[in-house]
Amino acid sequence: MEQSDLNRFQEILEAWRKELLGQAGGAVSRLADMEEKSPDPSDRASFEEGRDYLIRIRSRESRLIRKINEALKRIEDGSYGSCETCGEEIGIGRLQARPVTTYCIECKTRMEAEEKTYGTGG
Repeated sequence: MEQSDLNRFQEILEAWRKELLGQAGGAVSRLADMEEKSPDPSDRASFEEGRDYLIRIRSRESRLIRKINEALKRIEDGSYGSCETCGEEIGIGRLQARPVTTYCIECKTRMEAEEKTYGTGG
């Protein structure tokens, strides 16, 4: 992969991480704002449902931030864009669609077919 491509992906990943980290700070303040001391069971249930939803979203975003950080490390160590399974180069189109991916389309397709066939959660 050319250095210009690596630089472009590094910029994309850093901007994505910055956006997610900014959203995380807003979520914490929204959770604090949502805290309600209402004795009404319906209001409490609504509050808890909203809180649980935000927590699930934050959890997913936390995992994505970890994947972004790992991708940035791969850019630094020179392994970005190589499939973890077969070692072949991951296509630019796949990286554009999913910049944190670690598998080429062939290996990922095979893994998903095996998961579907054998019911594994890899």
